[in-house]
Amino acid sequence: MKLKQKLIELSNFPTKVVASHIDFDKYISIDLSHQNAELKKIKLNSSESLSDYINNYLKIHSKKIAFGGFLEKREIYNRSSHFNTQNTENQRDIHLGIDLWCETNTAVFAALNGVIHSFKNNTAYGDYGPTIILEHCIDGITFYTLYGHLSLDSITNLRVGTKVKAAEVIGYLGTAEVNGDYPPHLHFQIINDLQGNFGDYPGVCSANELDFYKENCPDPNLILKLK
Repeated sequence: MKLKQKLIELSNFPTKVVASHIDFDKYISIDLSHQNAELKKIKLNSSESLSDYINNYLKIHSKKIAFGGFLEKREIYNRSSHFNTQNTENQRDIHLGIDLWCETNTAVFAALNGVIHSFKNNTAYGDYGPTIILEHCIDGITFYTLYGHLSLDSITNLRVGTKVKAAEVIGYLGTAEVNGDYPPHLHFQIINDLQGNFGDYPGVCSANELDFYKENCPDPNLILKLK
């Protein structure tokens, strides 16, 4: 796939999309999959309970940002009808982006030069909340990056088509009250074809859709290079 190869070639170094002042040695990967037995002990329908788990994990390891989740199968989505169709084959529970869990109001940065393609407040329970999508074109290849779970202020006074530079602040992380009821974090996702979507694109898919979405949404670590 041309996009994947182009992203690999962009840089050999990690890219920050949150908290420019926090060094990469303060990052740690975290497992929020259905295979993590520790998550059986907490209330996944409570953002407070999940937040306590993540914050304690960071404290134990003396880290500031927890990241991960690409193609992770998660039980947390079972709490919301936005993902749960009551049909096992169509249950959307496979995560298509990378999450970076850190403090509310943490600054969010554009991963690459681009323009604002669209933005929207996706208000369904468990959805992104305020979301920004950037459009990028590198050597004739057009693709998109999505930034979800932002603050409401992040999408105020934006204009479609506005140019942004790599490492420019484009928003801030929102609270559970506006971000779909999650602990504060950034959902970062690469999208090849937006399929006509505006300010939104699926960040979670079902197993029977996985082959398509794995190709249309490449691993965000092709840009972030966090591991």
